[in-house]
Amino acid sequence: MSDIPETTLPTPAQFDALIRARRSIQPVQFEPGRVVPDEVVQQLLENANWAPTHKRTEPWRFVVFAGAGRQRLAEFQSNLYRQQAGEFADEKKAQKLAQNPLLASHVIAIGMKRHYVLPEIEEVEAVACAVQNLHLSAVAHGLGGYWGSGGITYLEEAKPFFGLGPEDKLLGFFYLGYVAQLPGRNLRKPIAEKVTWVRE
Repeated sequence: MSDIPETTLPTPAQFDALIRARRSIQPVQFEPGRVVPDEVVQQLLENANWAPTHKRTEPWRFVVFAGAGRQRLAEFQSNLYRQQAGEFADEKKAQKLAQNPLLASHVIAIGMKRHYVLPEIEEVEAVACAVQNLHLSAVAHGLGGYWGSGGITYLEEAKPFFGLGPEDKLLGFFYLGYVAQLPGRNLRKPIAEKVTWVRE
């Protein structure tokens, strides 16, 4: 039994509505210049911290870029991309890496701290659960969020900038902001196509 009083819990209908309201809101869909209070971001991260974790390794690590910190991230990732791509660099992509952080209120780098007591996949799964907690919490606060894993995410050279060691993983960036442009309908194929019941 939960030790949380039932009166503080959402109803099943409220929880269903929250989950189905979640969308990936791109940085270009955020309200320009409107800043999420840091205390709200802190609450989202606190909820992320309550994700399930095998052997309680709690592998998630977050670096929050706010204010002028977003410019620092923008310059770092666009410069690293150009450096790594060399003559094959796509200028459009480099510009997007330089602009997207500035479109968000906050950008949260998502890291995984490796613990060798578990298979790596289990640590990645735990971080993904933490990000889902974060994203659903953003929706509950009326915010938009987007987990992006492009750009410099999988470059080994990026890790030290985010306090990650060679054995750790950078798993992308969570862009957070107020929604200016609502996305279209979010559709899913029927769950019956993806589930097999075994009754005997």
